[in-house]
Amino acid sequence: MGKPEGVRSKLRIYLDILRVIEEEGEAIPTHILYKANLSHDRLTSYVGDLEQRGLIAQVTRGESRVYTLTPEGRKFLKELKRAEAFLSGFGISL
Repeated sequence: MGKPEGVRSKLRIYLDILRVIEEEGEAIPTHILYKANLSHDRLTSYVGDLEQRGLIAQVTRGESRVYTLTPEGRKFLKELKRAEAFLSGFGISL
């Protein structure tokens, strides 16, 4: 028995957040929130997890806080994309 339709895994949410940051180079929390389709509470939780794991870093730009990928985060994202491509070949999604 799988997950109900429309429910994303934690890994999928990590992937969505990392992709937003990669696309923007530096992403403000609001952009991540909208583009990764998360509530503020969930965004705070997942961003905290990714920071603790050393995959993203918070940087202050003027009065704004932005998030960037760390070198480890770039490597992790690259491997996640590879895994996603491999799995999709078998009809499996993250």
